[in-house]
Amino acid sequence: MIRSVLVANRGEIARRVFRTCRELGIATVAVHSDADADAPHVREADTAVRLPGDAPADTYLRGDLIVKAALAAGADAVHPGYGFLSESEEFAATVADAGLCWIGPPPAAIAAMASKTRAKELMAAAGVPLLAPVDPSSATADELPLLVKAAAGGGGRGMRVVRELGALEGELASARAEAAAAFGDGEVFVEPYVEGGRHVEVQVLADAHGAVWTLGTRDCSLQRRHQKVIEEAPAPGLPDALRDTLHRAAAQAARAIGYRGAGTVEFLVSADGRAYFLEMNTRLQVEHPVTEEIYRIDLVALQLSIAEGRPLPAELPEPHGHAVEARLYAEDPAAGWQPQTGTVHRLALPDGVRLDSGVTDGDTVTVHYDPMLAKVIAWAPTRQEAVRKLAGALERARIHGPVTNRDLLVRTLRHPEFAGATGLDTGFYDRHLAALTAPEPAGDAVYALAAALADAHGRSRFGGFRNVPSGPQVKTYARAGDGHPAYPVRYRLGRDGLDAEDFPGVRLRSLAPDAVVLEVDGLRRRFTVARYGDRVHVDAPSGARAFTALPRFPDPAARTEPGSLLAPMPGTVVRIADGLAEGDRVAAGQPLLWLEAMKMEHKITAPAAGTLTSLPARTGQQVEVGALLAVVTD
Repeated sequence: MIRSVLVANRGEIARRVFRTCRELGIATVAVHSDADADAPHVREADTAVRLPGDAPADTYLRGDLIVKAALAAGADAVHPGYGFLSESEEFAATVADAGLCWIGPPPAAIAAMASKTRAKELMAAAGVPLLAPVDPSSATADELPLLVKAAAGGGGRGMRVVRELGALEGELASARAEAAAAFGDGEVFVEPYVEGGRHVEVQVLADAHGAVWTLGTRDCSLQRRHQKVIEEAPAPGLPDALRDTLHRAAAQAARAIGYRGAGTVEFLVSADGRAYFLEMNTRLQVEHPVTEEIYRIDLVALQLSIAEGRPLPAELPEPHGHAVEARLYAEDPAAGWQPQTGTVHRLALPDGVRLDSGVTDGDTVTVHYDPMLAKVIAWAPTRQEAVRKLAGALERARIHGPVTNRDLLVRTLRHPEFAGATGLDTGFYDRHLAALTAPEPAGDAVYALAAALADAHGRSRFGGFRNVPSGPQVKTYARAGDGHPAYPVRYRLGRDGLDAEDFPGVRLRSLAPDAVVLEVDGLRRRFTVARYGDRVHVDAPSGARAFTALPRFPDPAARTEPGSLLAPMPGTVVRIADGLAEGDRVAAGQPLLWLEAMKMEHKITAPAAGTLTSLPARTGQQVEVGALLAVVTD
């Protein structure tokens, strides 16, 4: 019997495992970096052990330190979570060699699937359908498009789509460099890129007594940067014959490597309905909650039971209804999915949906780790109901802090292609991102007016809008996020109520420092307003907006030299283009350097053709947001 579990991870997955452990009466042990010293998973654990440093390489990727922590804390089992060391056969073996129970598959099974190239060879021998590999040295234009993939790791790192043969060599070098930096293994391979393909996976569970469960399918096709954004179960619109094929292939894969525990077998389903093995993740997946919701099971509890040597129940549970999960990221989709940092002042969802979160109110999103804040999961009897429920919950959520992808998620869920399950493929955001992130000036302006009125009330000496000076007021707000215009709000408050320029038909019904009720074209709307420094969050039942209050007189010192390329976020300069030097001519869009932040690489390109007149950035340099990286003179 397991008495105490150390989770060799952080954030949302550590909290998720701890929740099940508490329900089962199992003690919990957290490990943490210095950056995570006061993180929620640390606060919630019974015991916590420090791993000195901030970077993953010094902390969550140090298996030796984690095993020492488990022994020091008296844990008798280790759960790896996902990411970090969760698919390291060396770490699994080290845990077992220390006399601890490893809550995962045998090291040999992890090793069999650790390299995607070796995994494909093994699956071919087991009769699982595969995409034929392509030799990059002899690739032809007829084989385009191609996909370059890292043999180790995941999460979209070391992955490139190649549509022009002349770009293949450069993308291979770039993918190798990124894979080596992320996983310590620069091996890559090339295979055909399937246009319009769906990413469909099967959840498997296997015990030590020969039983293998296949728990339905999940569709994870909606991705950005080859990382999943929205997942659902079961995968909609699959013919019964194809679903059976996927289940059989997943079970074959698990049995072929003597699998034990929870794992996921991932497939690419082409537009003509053919399925190809992609990889097997020898761990719990981020999207496991949608499977839990439709099967009414606890996958972490089953992992623990299998690790204790118990057989799976004799009867496979029956699925019910449909579940959809959205990953809430601190990122700006309109700005190339740039990760965002800062304090999460509030994160609250309406009742009726499941929230698996790595942060709580007051926590800080740092540059050191993945920008995912939470997963929001909705279950309903049908897909249409689940999608509607999730969209409504996200729209009504209170999310105050860094810019997030919340608006993108809501618009995605309500997009006709997604809602009708006709556009479920990995190219969804390639087709629709511009429309899904387009500003809404008309709607935004009313939210800005509510922010201005609440601010006026808050600054009122006597606390009532009738006492606000009757002279005209002008406040300017910039919508948080990329590509949004600024909104100057001109209004007058007096005994006769509200007189607001550019807002015909708007009447003020009530006003308080944190709430405004407006009548807009005969429709009464209530807005709640919260301020955090110069950031203002305005929430309404129909959605939310975040603004930055702009100063009346901009600081002239904030101006920069034309052509300056500034760091869009804190991070590390990991690479500078080969041979690049000051004085070089560069083309518009030419990659100059790569910045790594929050487990992603961000390419910094020349904004226009010109001369590189300054290159202060250096490989390995830590930079803050706004730091000067380069100057290109047109």
